[in-house]
Amino acid sequence: MEPLRVLELYSGIGGMHQALRESCIPAQVVAAIDVNTVANEVYAYNFPHTQLLAKTIEGITLEEFDKLSFNMILMSPPCQPFTRIGLQGDVTDPRTNSLLHILDILPRLQKLPKYILLENVKGFEVSSTRDLLIQTIENCGFQYQEFLLSPTSLGIPNSRLRYFLIAKLQSEPLPFQAPGQVLKEFPKLESEHPEKNTIVAENKIERKKIEPNICFDNGRQCSGKEAILFKLETIEEIDRKHQQDSDLSVQMLKDFLEDDIDMNQYFLPPKSLLRYALLLDIVKPTCRRSTCFTKGYGSYIEGTGSVLQTSEDVQIENVYKSLTNLSQEEKITKLSMLKLRYFTPKEIANLLGFPPDFGLLRTFYTKMVMLFKIVCNHDPNNFTIFVLICEFIPF
Repeated sequence: MEPLRVLELYSGIGGMHQALRESCIPAQVVAAIDVNTVANEVYAYNFPHTQLLAKTIEGITLEEFDKLSFNMILMSPPCQPFTRIGLQGDVTDPRTNSLLHILDILPRLQKLPKYILLENVKGFEVSSTRDLLIQTIENCGFQYQEFLLSPTSLGIPNSRLRYFLIAKLQSEPLPFQAPGQVLKEFPKLESEHPEKNTIVAENKIERKKIEPNICFDNGRQCSGKEAILFKLETIEEIDRKHQQDSDLSVQMLKDFLEDDIDMNQYFLPPKSLLRYALLLDIVKPTCRRSTCFTKGYGSYIEGTGSVLQTSEDVQIENVYKSLTNLSQEEKITKLSMLKLRYFTPKEIANLLGFPPDFGLLRTFYTKMVMLFKIVCNHDPNNFTIFVLICEFIPF
């Protein structure tokens, strides 16, 4: 097949480009567009031969789009208008304007793209913006399928539930379609190219030998009924975490961690330990789960992502149960025994599916939180994008 000419919108640090590259589908990204200067520096470092446009999408005219002569669009529009904890401004949020501009431009292109792949947060599927998207692509003659997918379904120990839409022109039938449904798992296909499934299963998502994992350190696997509530968690939450850690189809976090680096800068400060002790989502290298990392990771604690317990010989329950009636200094001393730290930007990138040689250019920035922000905020999970592209594009 002729190489696809791909337009990458909201390109971030290049997650979709990386997934496309690893799919081995013949393709050229003819232009990547993003306004974030820091993300663009990382993108340019890793994809030096791609035309990178540091401009707003709303400022690109129909004529400029036509000149790019693309036949595939990859895009991950701003998610803030649709997030559960946000204002859910939807079409009234100014950050939606760029996507609305694309939907206005799409029917007027000289030549429609063959393929569209869009990613956003859970919540987009019930938005008015989504309804306008569907109306637009249907009027243009596309078939489409919507998904809500998490990388945990691919054996990746990170919960990052996201909305995906894939669309093809009618002349390119989808190998799977459930009209009106948002699928919550990857389609099970009988591919005409079984070697393609082998690539997906073996090359990209390589499963290392998985050993049985124990939920607690006391040598026995606990159920929710046996669990001890030592933090602000319910029995149901603890039981869910135990089930996740017992899922042998998911890799352990240790497979994604960095070795032999100075971790001192990543340890949680004493004030954070004291203030947020009961709210932290704490995981160990042997766990098979972590919560979604957000752009506030490294700056804020609550709800921004898991932290890693690096002192594996210390039982977390014993530490928490001993905090009662202690002074603040004594509590800090006890909590410090756990050696809790943030995941590094590189480790988060590993969980998102970026390869080991992907450069994050740490030396470019004075603040580590900037690296956290661009990695957590700008890119979807590459593992998920990779599988969708492989099943989406015939080759």
